Amino acid sequence: MEKFTTLSSIATPLDRANVDTDAIIPKQFLKSIKRSGFGPNLFDEWRYLDHGEVGIDNSKRPINTDFVLNKPQYRDSKILLARTNFGCGSSREHAPWALEDYGFRAIIAPSFADIFYNNCFKNGILPIVQDNETMDELFTTGTEISIDLDLQTINYDGNTRSFEVDPERKRRLLQGLDDISLTLQYKDDIKSFEEKYLKKHPWL
Repeated sequence: MEKFTTLSSIATPLDRANVDTDAIIPKQFLKSIKRSGFGPNLFDEWRYLDHGEVGIDNSKRPINTDFVLNKPQYRDSKILLARTNFGCGSSREHAPWALEDYGFRAIIAPSFADIFYNNCFKNGILPIVQDNETMDELFTTGTEISIDLDLQTINYDGNTRSFEVDPERKRRLLQGLDDISLTLQYKDDIKSFEEKYLKKHPWL
């Protein structure tokens, strides 16, 4: 998992509340358990004017020019702004996979669905909670937003806002550690245990 320390980017303003995981990555794209390849179909039903399916060449599909992800100024954005209850609905981990694969490393919103919030940390995305007043400012700023995870601050238009994050989740993001990486830190201990255990139980 890629480390998260600081991030500066124009933010993509998705001005919608209660965006569920089926909107983030529709159900027909959940046939793979790989973490990659979902970005092209992020918000598929909003980005395109036709119905998407696995294997379709997205470059030949008609796009919705009014949808924010299709605006040229947000093409390389790494920060997503959203409204209340982002990531609600089913608990599919494909949703943060799609967001990360597209290029988003941080999401700022007033609130998140619990399971989605937890899945973001496991997949290298920093979900940041800010009050509605701050969100209104962020949605109208139109300038670059800078995030410092170590300091737990957001900077924009000369303003600084702080945010809360669990210390252990913060450590994992700063060091780029997902659940597998955490386990592999103890691979020598695990191997030693297995060898000793098999000596005691050779019939296994």
